[in-house]
Amino acid sequence: MKTKSTYICSECGYQTAKWLGKCPGCESWGTLQETLIEEQKTQAKRINATARRAPRQLRAIETDQEERYLTGMKELDRVLGGGIVKGSLILVGGDPGIGKSTLLLQICEKVGAERRILYVSGEESERQIKMRAERLGVDSDNLYLISENDVELVTECIQQVQPDVVIIDSIQTMHREDIASAAGSVPQVREATNAFMRIAKQSNTAMFIVGHVTKDGALAGPRVLEHMVDCVLYFEGDRQMAFRILRAVKNRFGSTNEIGVFQMMDAGLAEVENPSAMLLEGRPENSSGSSVVCTMEGSRGVLAEIQALVTPTGFGNPRRMAAGIDLNRVILMIAVLEKRARMNLSNSDVYINVAGGLRIDETAVDLGICAAIATGQTDTKIPGDMVFIGEVGLGGELRSVSQLEKRLSEAAKMGFKTAVVPRLALRGVKVPADLAVVGVSTLAEAIQLLRKK
Repeated sequence: MKTKSTYICSECGYQTAKWLGKCPGCESWGTLQETLIEEQKTQAKRINATARRAPRQLRAIETDQEERYLTGMKELDRVLGGGIVKGSLILVGGDPGIGKSTLLLQICEKVGAERRILYVSGEESERQIKMRAERLGVDSDNLYLISENDVELVTECIQQVQPDVVIIDSIQTMHREDIASAAGSVPQVREATNAFMRIAKQSNTAMFIVGHVTKDGALAGPRVLEHMVDCVLYFEGDRQMAFRILRAVKNRFGSTNEIGVFQMMDAGLAEVENPSAMLLEGRPENSSGSSVVCTMEGSRGVLAEIQALVTPTGFGNPRRMAAGIDLNRVILMIAVLEKRARMNLSNSDVYINVAGGLRIDETAVDLGICAAIATGQTDTKIPGDMVFIGEVGLGGELRSVSQLEKRLSEAAKMGFKTAVVPRLALRGVKVPADLAVVGVSTLAEAIQLLRKK
């Protein structure tokens, strides 16, 4: 047994034999920490040349037999790309209490009907997991529970049970005895994930790994953790609200643009098949400072409400605040309104909020932001059946957006009668029969349209 001292970066996992003030990997200061690693000497094994694996031609590799396990939740299957792929390593991250363990325990009911599942918990006892399973209505003969945080013992248990799906809750509680550092440290998280990855690939076992997040919203542990796994899922939402959004930020077996929407109930998480109706619930009709936009989340359109509150400022500098949307984008739209639409917002505080807790990142909602701010200042009422779609340029022009037909179809399905869109985007677009589309070329023209309403 030999003990070796090494320095590991807590941000990126970079290793070096000596201490450095600045990490060469991520260029962070003061992140290298000394770690003692016990190395076991192993006798080198001679590998027979005939037993070595030879490279295979791409055409000779078959992918038709790819098997996926359906989870019983259409929203989760959509995010995963059609189900759980055999031999995949899936990392699920999110804030404490957001519902990660609840989601994974619920899928055990459907998957456990035909597949053997091993649930490994380093935070709860078997009795606590049983009590939570009874509350969620999970009762499967193929579900095995163990409360253990030693990686070697968990590996032996996996070899004994030979499950089809393994759930590790959580990776920060797992530790290896040959690494002289506390559980949750960078080397412990990295090596534990390495061990589970080898098991998943060698035994063709699908694995879910639960990961905690830091106060900044990033997964705790080294950044290399996200590169090792096949899929990274983030569970987003406010614990004070009932709605949760599951988003894929990495997926080797499907798209990373899909989201799944859930609602936290007393009996667990329930799927929300129509997110637009959920996000628009309770929206005030024919009010100022409230506009409806359509954003694309993967292959489907989602309608959301953007609220704007414009009030006279009581300070020397006006305040700008935004929730659910990039503040820099809001400041940009305010500048365009002042310059191109001749609006005076320099003496007003502007507050923007996306109702329902949704986070919007695309520029197709620019027109809706401007409409909410403009009507919020003048107290002009926006018709309740009007939706806004379009990107606003710095010159005040309206630019076309992608997948306009899907956005218009979603608006028509939700009962909206009028859609304000860029005029250039209407070329070759099939408009729903019960939806009146108004094409405008500039932001000033759109603001003038709202004043006439």
